[in-house]
Amino acid sequence: MERRLRVRHRGLLQDEVRLSPEKRTGTLRVALCYPNLYFVGMSNLGFQGVYQLLNAYEDVLCERAFLPDDVDREDLERSGHRLSSFESGTDLNQFEVLAFSVSFENDYLHVLRMLSLGGVPLRAADRGPGDPVVVLGGAALFLNPEPLAPFADLVAVGEGEALVPKMVEALAGAGGPRRGIESLTEKDGFYVPSRYEVRYNADGTVAAYDGPGPVTRQRGWPEKMALPQSVILTPNTEMSMKFMVEISRGCPCMCRFCWAGYNYLPVRGFSRKVIVDRAREVRAFTRRIGLVSTAVCDHPEIDGIVDDLAGLGYEVSVASLRLDDLTPQFVFKLADTGVQGLTLAPECGSDRMRRILNKQFTNAEILDKATWIFENGIQNLKLYYMVGLPGETHEDVEAIVSLTEQIRARMLAVGRSRGRIGRIHPSVNPFVPKPGTPYQWLPMEDPKETDRKLQFLRKAFGRMPNVDAIMKSARTGFSQSILALGDRRVADALERACLDGVDLKRGMKAAGLDPAFYLFRGRGRDETLPWDLVDNGVSKAYYLRELDKSLAERLSPHCPEVQGCIRCGVCVEAPNPSYRLPEKWKALGTSPLYLKPAAARP
Repeated sequence: MERRLRVRHRGLLQDEVRLSPEKRTGTLRVALCYPNLYFVGMSNLGFQGVYQLLNAYEDVLCERAFLPDDVDREDLERSGHRLSSFESGTDLNQFEVLAFSVSFENDYLHVLRMLSLGGVPLRAADRGPGDPVVVLGGAALFLNPEPLAPFADLVAVGEGEALVPKMVEALAGAGGPRRGIESLTEKDGFYVPSRYEVRYNADGTVAAYDGPGPVTRQRGWPEKMALPQSVILTPNTEMSMKFMVEISRGCPCMCRFCWAGYNYLPVRGFSRKVIVDRAREVRAFTRRIGLVSTAVCDHPEIDGIVDDLAGLGYEVSVASLRLDDLTPQFVFKLADTGVQGLTLAPECGSDRMRRILNKQFTNAEILDKATWIFENGIQNLKLYYMVGLPGETHEDVEAIVSLTEQIRARMLAVGRSRGRIGRIHPSVNPFVPKPGTPYQWLPMEDPKETDRKLQFLRKAFGRMPNVDAIMKSARTGFSQSILALGDRRVADALERACLDGVDLKRGMKAAGLDPAFYLFRGRGRDETLPWDLVDNGVSKAYYLRELDKSLAERLSPHCPEVQGCIRCGVCVEAPNPSYRLPEKWKALGTSPLYLKPAAARP
C-alpha cells in the first residue's frame, strides 16, 4: 500500500474511540466497504451497525475499507499499489468476502472504483475461486438492485439484523463462501443475480425475470436484535464524537415521495430503558448524542428519553423533525440540552402541494411551530424543500420563497427582542421518483425546467439577509434517477464510466443507452418494473391507489394503530404472516421492546 495513505489511516485510527473491544481474530476475513470517504462512511449508522453485527461472530474478522480521495486514488494508480483495508492494510483482493454497504445511488460508481483499485474483477462472471465473494447490501439495494446486479455475487435484500446471521452461517461454512452462496439462493432476503436472466420487450421494457422468483425483503425485530448504535466515535466526521442511536424504525405517515416511509414499515422501536441504559454506559466518552429515526416524535416515550439524556449531561440532537407531531414541550426539552439548530421538512411551499404529497400540515402550522422553536432559544433552522414535484406550478415554487420569508420574519421578531438573531438554511433538491413509492411510475421533470426553478430560488434566497441556501443541481438528480430507476443494462454504463474515468452521463453514451428512456418516460401501470423482483410487502394496488389520490390532491390517513390492517399489504394476517403492526406501542409497556413479530416465516 502507498506509504502516505497508510500513515493517514494510522492517524485516523489513533483518533478513534472504540465503544467495544477491537476484534483481532476470525477464520472468515471480511472487508466491510463503504463506497465513499471515511468522513462520510463513519457518519453512517447503518455501516457501523453492520460492522458491529459481523464482528459479533467468533468465526468472522471484519475490517473496514473506504473510497480514497482523489489525491490518494491517483497515488495508488501511479504506484500500482492496491486499495487496502483500514485496520491491517491488507489488499482488498486478499479477503474472502467484500461486503459493501450502499445507502445512496450516487455511490454506485464508487463501488466499481473500489473493486478496481482493490484488484478485484468488476463483474461477478469474471471472478474465479481465488477472488473475493462480493456481497452488496444497504438501503439503496433493497429498493432496486438491478444496476449493480452484474457486479454482485450476492445481494442482501433488507435490514442487516435479519440477514447477517444467515449470511455468516452460509459463507463461513465448510465449503467456503462460494459454496455458501448456493445455499442462500432459495432463502428469503438473498438475491443471486447470476441465477436470474432478464428478458426485454421490443420497446426496451422488461418482459420478465427467469429465475427462482421474487426476493422477499427482510426486516429486523427489536426483540431479536441489539440496539443499533455507534460502535466507534471519531472527531473526523460531520458527527464529530457524537454517539448515534436508532430509537425507532419506520414511519406511519405514508408521504408519497418517501421511499423510507414505505420500505421500513411497520413501525418498530426500542424502549426508553434500553436507549438510556446504553447512553449511560458511554457517557464517559462523549457528551453528544444523536437520536436517529424517520419519525423521532412518534416514539411514545420521546419526552422521557430526552429528559433522561439531559439528566446525564448530554447535548441531544435529532434528525429532521415531523411537523405534525412537534410539541412546544419537546422543543423546550431539546433547547434545554443546548441544541442551537433544528431541521424541519416542509418539502414544498403551498398547502396544495402538501396534499398531493400526503403531508398533513399547513403553512399556518409551520409558522406556529417555527415560532415555538425560536421562542425556546433555538436560533437556527434548516428547511428541506424539493422542486420538480408532480403537479407543481410556478406559483408553488414562489410559495417556497414566501414561506421562507415568513419563517425568517418570525425569527427576526423573536431574535431582536432577545438580542440574538440566527440563520435560516433552506436546502433545495430536485425531486427524484423512487422505486417502492406511488411515484415509481412517473417521469422525472425536464432538467432544464428544474434548473430554471433552482435558479429562481437561488436569486430569491440571495436577496434575503440571514438566509443561506443550499441548492443541489438538476445534474445530481439526473444521475440519481437513472440509477434509482434503471434496469440491469445500466450496469454497462457504470462499467464504462469506471473504466474510462468519466461520469455516468458519458458512460450512458458509451454504452449506447438513452437516458430519456429511464428519466422522461411515464411507465405503464401493467409494466414489469426492474425492481419488481424485490417484494417489500406493499401491494402494487396500494401504490396505484395512492398515485391516483395524489393526482386528485386527496390526503390519505396515517397507518392505523390496529392489528390486522390490510390497507397497504405489509401487515396482512396471512397463513404465514411475517410481521404485523401493534395496536399501540405502549401496549407492551412492561416489555423492553415495543413490537413483536408474528409467527416467523419458515
